[in-house]
Amino acid sequence: MFSEAEFEQIVSEAINELPEKFQTKMNNVAILIENFPSPETLREYGIRSKYGLFGLYEGYVQSSRRNVGVVTPDMITIFRMPILKSCRTRKECRQKIIETVKHEIAHHFGSGEPGARKASRN
Repeated sequence: MFSEAEFEQIVSEAINELPEKFQTKMNNVAILIENFPSPETLREYGIRSKYGLFGLYEGYVQSSRRNVGVVTPDMITIFRMPILKSCRTRKECRQKIIETVKHEIAHHFGSGEPGARKASRN
């Protein structure tokens, strides 16, 4: 449905379209795109299907950070194949990619699942 390059471009666009107040506060976070979550990740989160996870935030939320010097970056991973498999049209898929990016960024800023779901729809 989307090539790897097209998928990556949509992820970049989703980030670039965030309000400036969020873009300027996205410090020390790496955004990765993988085809599937690892078996270890699926096991850790109790997910049975490799198609059952669209994105994952790993790190320390912005609101609980302390100024302790150099730390490894937080990671947001967007899983390409589960998103692509869940969609029937390019339009639907594009929207799902954007929603997933927003959802995981909301976790980066401290939102739990309800808040991240709400953020993904805005």
